[in-house]
Amino acid sequence: MNLSDVIKRPLITEKATSLKAMSNAVLFAVDRRANKKEVREAVEKMFKVKVDDVRTMNVAGKVKRRGRTVGLRPGWKKAVVVLKAGDKIEFFEGV
Repeated sequence: MNLSDVIKRPLITEKATSLKAMSNAVLFAVDRRANKKEVREAVEKMFKVKVDDVRTMNVAGKVKRRGRTVGLRPGWKKAVVVLKAGDKIEFFEGV
């Protein structure tokens, strides 16, 4: 699996920013087939940082309604990547 296939996008939420400030952790949406080793390698090579720990979790899709029609959003996989002390990833440097 390519590096760009493993990491889909960073997650920028209130919880993600508080985790980044408290424990130097960054959240990513990753491919559902990716394992922890692949996520670690992809983050280290793409952002040139050292990874301390990787935690992954499968997020179930939400049930959504539109009138009488009931649908299901697709599930996805989330990765919490804890960086070594001194390393950091900035997504919006110029903002």
